[in-house]
Amino acid sequence: MKALLVDDERLARSELRRLLAAFPEIQVAGEAAQAKQAREQMAALKPDLLFLDVQMPGETGIEFLESLEPPVPQVIFTTAYDEFAVKAFELNALDYLLKPVDPARLAAAIGRLRLQRQEASPKQDPTGCLDAKDRVFVREGEKCWFVEVGQIRLLESEGNYTRVHFGDAQPQLFRSLNAMEERLDPKCFFRANRRQIINISWIDRIEPWFSGGLLVHLKGGAKIELSRRQAQEFRERMSL
Repeated sequence: MKALLVDDERLARSELRRLLAAFPEIQVAGEAAQAKQAREQMAALKPDLLFLDVQMPGETGIEFLESLEPPVPQVIFTTAYDEFAVKAFELNALDYLLKPVDPARLAAAIGRLRLQRQEASPKQDPTGCLDAKDRVFVREGEKCWFVEVGQIRLLESEGNYTRVHFGDAQPQLFRSLNAMEERLDPKCFFRANRRQIINISWIDRIEPWFSGGLLVHLKGGAKIELSRRQAQEFRERMSL
């Protein structure tokens, strides 16, 4: 698992690198001191994991993460400021560690990362992709459904959970959106943005949106925004 350390403090990066030596599955592939350098490193290294500071010169870690287009690596924040934790988790950060980083908290975060990667492991098996006609068992608390995959019109990330929309039901599943995406047929489902996956067959109409993006209207009333980059990918995929 390749990791990129993004922090403007060299000593903080060195200490985190030292702590990560206890986890052989984590390979520190590079370091960056600010957002611009981090983008360059991400393009070159394609990391699986970011250790990201919040307060940096120029662009903050929060602003940097908000600017990234899917697919986005897993992110663990490492910062001296606790007031940004809620926003970090809204952006699907895996964890939020306060400096000085506690080795036990770091170990817990890596353990959570291992669990998510195990959940996503079916992607290694090409037979793990679900067809639109397949039926899946969905459970939330005491409620259960046996639903056809093609009837799922929208999936939305809620931290480490995913809310699945079909019929009148919107159960929340303890499974990340990234893990869910690996099981879905890309011919039927499209990653609209960081938080949402749409079923292409449920699109009612599409209209131009801000900055070259698109606004997708789904049957049932949901409106989904596609950024310029995702809109371009969508156009390329759906064009003759």
